[in-house]
Amino acid sequence: QVQLVESGGGLVQPGGSLRLSCAASGSIRSIAEMGWYRQDPGKQRELVATITSGGSTNYKDSVKGRFTISSDNAENTVYLQMNSLKSEDTAVYYCSMDIRVNTYYRQYWGQGTQVTVSS
Repeated sequence: QVQLVESGGGLVQPGGSLRLSCAASGSIRSIAEMGWYRQDPGKQRELVATITSGGSTNYKDSVKGRFTISSDNAENTVYLQMNSLKSEDTAVYYCSMDIRVNTYYRQYWGQGTQVTVSS
């Protein structure tokens, strides 16, 4: 019923930039919060940044000042602008949204997009 589709990953050199996008579609009544997470093989998925429907943001300490999360609530889309990328930012990035289809909110995930920072 609800699908999240990500785009924008790829290979970039250290110091470069990438912009990730994630659009939700389906029977959506409302979205409470949108976010980005990342995961390295063999490691736990970690929160990168979140944004509420009211525009409040939260960032992982290591990306503060380099990454910016934003959203287009009318389009049910969330973005992650990543600047000054470092090799340690390499991971699969997943978008997540807390979406209400009927009565309750439920967390939905995108399929993941690979970000590789390497020279």
